Order: sequence, then structure tokens, then C-alpha cells
Amino acid sequence: MTTARDIMSPGADCVQTDQTAADAAELMTELGVGALPICGKDNKLKGVVTDRDLVVKVLGPGRDPASFPAGSLNQAEAVTIGADDSAEEVLETMSRHQVRRLPVIDGDQLVGMVALADVARSLPHPETGRLVEALSAD
Repeated sequence: MTTARDIMSPGADCVQTDQTAADAAELMTELGVGALPICGKDNKLKGVVTDRDLVVKVLGPGRDPASFPAGSLNQAEAVTIGADDSAEEVLETMSRHQVRRLPVIDGDQLVGMVALADVARSLPHPETGRLVEALSAD
């Protein structure tokens, strides 16, 4: 059985809740990613921030990214997947929550991220096609 651990990109740099939206944007640029986990002082996952979040919640409304707290960018509750959950569960979770990236946790530790591209590289084309179709639907 293929698991989330098998298809994830291991490790994940976090933006801390007490950092700023500008810090998140800089880290995204440095890493070449469109989403980052948000971690608290306890280094536990608090949420995820996307490049879209930065535009819609900070830049669009004219807020200052250098003073806007990254901790205010997370969603109500982070959608995650367990490291040992099946690839099918990854697909179901992404489809159900309409997300393209999932933090992968092992217990309460963040161990990686699985993105749509990881799924596309790892799973048979029909399954990947169904996921892309589900995420692209209005």
C-alpha cells in the first residue's frame, strides 16, 4: 500500500505564528513553494498559508505585509493527512476539502507536505485525473 509518507516531499519549513506575512512571502520565494505550514512556538502545526492567502488577506485589502502576523493567515483548522494514511485517503482528503497541498503529520509532528504534483508523479493516471477534475470543479 502506498502511503502519504511514500509520496510526500519530506521535511517542511514553517513560518512561525509570530513572524509576518512578508516573512512568509520571502520564505515561499526562497523555497519555490506556494504554501507553507504555520507553526507555533511549540513547533506544532497551526495552519497553512498559501500565496493566494497573502494576496487576498494582506495585499488586496492594502495591509502592510511587514507588520501583518503570519499567525493570522491560517485557516480555521488545518487539513492534514497522517504519514501512514493510504494514497487513496490523500486523494479523498484533497478532494473533500478542495486543497492542492496537505501537511503530513506523524503523531503531532509535521514530517512533510504532499502536493498535487506529488500525487500526479506517484499514482496511476486515472486516480490523478479524478483528483484534478474534483479540484478544478466550481
